[in-house]
Amino acid sequence: MYNQTYQRGVAYVILAGVFLSMGGLFIRFIESADAWTVLFYRSLAFTATVCLFMYLRDGASFTQRFKLIRPSELVVSVSLALGFITFVLSIYATSVANTVLILSTGPVFAALLAWLFLRERVSRATLFAMLLAFAGVAIIVSKGLSTSDKLGVLYAFVAVTSFSIMIVALRCAPDGKDMLAPTALAGIFAAIMALAFIPTLSISFQDLLLSIALGSLQIGLGFILITLGSRTVPAAQVPLLALAETALSPLWVWLFVDETPARNTTIGGILVLLAVAFQGYAGLRKNP
Repeated sequence: MYNQTYQRGVAYVILAGVFLSMGGLFIRFIESADAWTVLFYRSLAFTATVCLFMYLRDGASFTQRFKLIRPSELVVSVSLALGFITFVLSIYATSVANTVLILSTGPVFAALLAWLFLRERVSRATLFAMLLAFAGVAIIVSKGLSTSDKLGVLYAFVAVTSFSIMIVALRCAPDGKDMLAPTALAGIFAAIMALAFIPTLSISFQDLLLSIALGSLQIGLGFILITLGSRTVPAAQVPLLALAETALSPLWVWLFVDETPARNTTIGGILVLLAVAFQGYAGLRKNP
């Protein structure tokens, strides 16, 4: 498992984007379950999936990794949990296209936070990508958004900020330390947060299966594959290779649910994709 080629790492990251892109489609097929109920079961399924992977990889000793978690590393757990929650709330409140296109600015937000808190230098290429991404997001939210869409976009901004904080927190971890244990705890934290708002634990069988699929297939396998791929794929290339999520998410709901993106969402989304692709290409040139 640890003897991994670069080509296999690339395949892992691309496949992760495919799994992550299924979130909006699964949620659109939810029959009647409240968003908080879905979040509760999705979060538990996520933790179970990550723990199962750790058990298959490390055996019964995987539990020791939870004992080694530092208090500061819980930032990873809390920020990821908040990102999980606001992502689902955003999908419930606005179109999948609006949500995933704003989330695709994650690499840019992460670079900005790294500059603010870690004093990592922001290159001219990254600065240009930031401006281009912000212009795209401004077009997405400029017109054609209902009251619910505006709330969904706000949730998406909180989600992308939370995921970016998680990335910066991971950079603060000691070199070589396995951070899957704090990642697994994110599901527990998200489930606890959901319990404060959940109207009922009652859920139909179909909605339960979809919630489990969201926690295991979508975010569970998605984050595991990104972790595996990052071993041999330079960090600058990961956001570029994972763009399958941004490209496929609106496509799935358009094909299977007939949810057509608004014109301003399409135009702004093109600018966002160009920004992230440009930053990824700059990273490829710098770290071939």
